[in-house]
Amino acid sequence: VQLQASGGGLVQPGGSLRLSCGVSGFSLGDYYAISWFRQAPGKEREWVSCLSSHDGMTYIGRSVKGRFTISGDTAKNAVDLQMNSLKLEDTAVYYCAAEVGACPGFIDPRDYGSWGQGTLVTVSS
Repeated sequence: VQLQASGGGLVQPGGSLRLSCGVSGFSLGDYYAISWFRQAPGKEREWVSCLSSHDGMTYIGRSVKGRFTISGDTAKNAVDLQMNSLKLEDTAVYYCAAEVGACPGFIDPRDYGSWGQGTLVTVSS
């Protein structure tokens, strides 16, 4: 399994970004949980959102609920994270991760064996 995260950048508070996690080694629809995590400087890695690949169920972390949306794109074999109404505290390196299984319950980074390389999101005025 290989994951490729992309889409990070610099955005002003209140702006939007769309991250994408390209997947190889399995197909959307297979029995995998794919999550986005983020890690701000000096902080622990935080779970953001999860997609259960086999049934499309999605789960969103409390700190981003109502602002972020996770979705699967079968044509690209990718999992996207649409981030709206971005705040300064959303600044972090964002990682996608995958593991055999299904959300919920897969919110600990130690649950995941496959990781993308991370993409930096900076929210700043």
